Amino acid sequence: MRDNAPNSWETRADSFSLYGFTDLPSVRRRGAVVLTHGEGPYVVDVHGKRYLDANSGLWNMVAGFDHPGLAAAAKAQYDRLPGYHAFFGRLSDQTVMLSEKLVEVSPFPRGKVFYTNSGSEANDTMVKILWFLGWAEGHPERRKVLTRVNAYHGVTAVSASMTGKPYNRVFGLPLPGFIHLTCPHYWREGQEGESEEAFTQRLARELEATIIKEGPDTIAGFFAEPVMGAGGVIPPSAGYFQAIQQVLRRYGIPLVADEVICGFGRTGNVWGCQTYDFVPDAIISSKNLTAGYFPMGAIILGPELADRVDAAAEKFDEFPHGFTASGHPVGCAIALKAIDVVMNEGLIDNVRRLTPAFEAGLARLAEHPNIGEWRGKGFMGALEMVKDKATKTSFDPKVAISERIANRCIDEGLICRPLGQGIVLCPPFIITEAHLDEIFAKLERAMTDVFAEVG
Repeated sequence: MRDNAPNSWETRADSFSLYGFTDLPSVRRRGAVVLTHGEGPYVVDVHGKRYLDANSGLWNMVAGFDHPGLAAAAKAQYDRLPGYHAFFGRLSDQTVMLSEKLVEVSPFPRGKVFYTNSGSEANDTMVKILWFLGWAEGHPERRKVLTRVNAYHGVTAVSASMTGKPYNRVFGLPLPGFIHLTCPHYWREGQEGESEEAFTQRLARELEATIIKEGPDTIAGFFAEPVMGAGGVIPPSAGYFQAIQQVLRRYGIPLVADEVICGFGRTGNVWGCQTYDFVPDAIISSKNLTAGYFPMGAIILGPELADRVDAAAEKFDEFPHGFTASGHPVGCAIALKAIDVVMNEGLIDNVRRLTPAFEAGLARLAEHPNIGEWRGKGFMGALEMVKDKATKTSFDPKVAISERIANRCIDEGLICRPLGQGIVLCPPFIITEAHLDEIFAKLERAMTDVFAEVG
């Protein structure tokens, strides 16, 4: 609980910090959690309390908080070349090597990579690439972007317009031309008596009807997370990507896989698109790309889009876009090491090995009468709280059910994430069975206490 002394960490945090995506009544009452260091999957606060971080920081600290190899890669590169850009045909050797590696581990036979500082910027940049192609290829009207309700693609003005969340209305978003289709959440969006296959086909028909209504020549692309992350860990309905990709190909509309969360192991494969057996036209990467040790995003263009962008840039003499820290040599060195750690130090293998135990823990907690469903894929899972299980009736938002459970977990020394009426777990890839036992024991105690309080 918070220390209200004038010089306490909690008071200092409140006095000088503008919190993002934070339940302010809760943090004002309880105080911020100010951290000093990490130990494996644990973080430690200024009071010496340890927390098992079942949220991997923000989905991204998959190798834990003190991996010596990642820290060493950063230190070594700071000694060699501590910073540079990727403008004017000048870029670091680490940037070149990372681009080669990203294409190598992608599902594409060849391609090209463009770097940003975050997943938001990467999605924003991908939209600009599609708009650039429309201009260069004589279709300047090709500007509309299709995503889904509940999708999360970032917080810049463009990527927030892609994000299908109601809170963006406070910014006057989405911008014109950003269209949100039905969320592929069968449990919540399926109609009475509708099979999962029929639900998938209905969403494919909705996509085609939208394309026809808007005009195929006005649509720049379709963006989708393989598993919706910040929407509450929502896997697609069965056959979803095969059904929508068939429609998109019919009208020549690129499919962009937003792999910011899913990429590099979260679903049990290198890419979420591999988990769901489809090959997109481009991939957006961030978070696990550097295992959270450096802010970086990347767009990996498949061969067709890479060739088209090359031709468009040739027409204009350049691609007029970039960031000062794009392809930062230290970030690229860390990313190269992070990819090696995830793929060759047993981290993906550990995700695959422990996924059955992770899912079993979620399924056991979902037996509670106030849990409507558990869902997930690989090392991402969610429990959806309901007031009435039979009718799927949610709690009154004023109850703040997920925030209360997450706060009780903090008291227990566990960090998990409240999202809407759900609790999300996305543990680091280094956890053990003992860590899973700790996660579920602490979460169960927190749930039991809170559900007893709210009746």
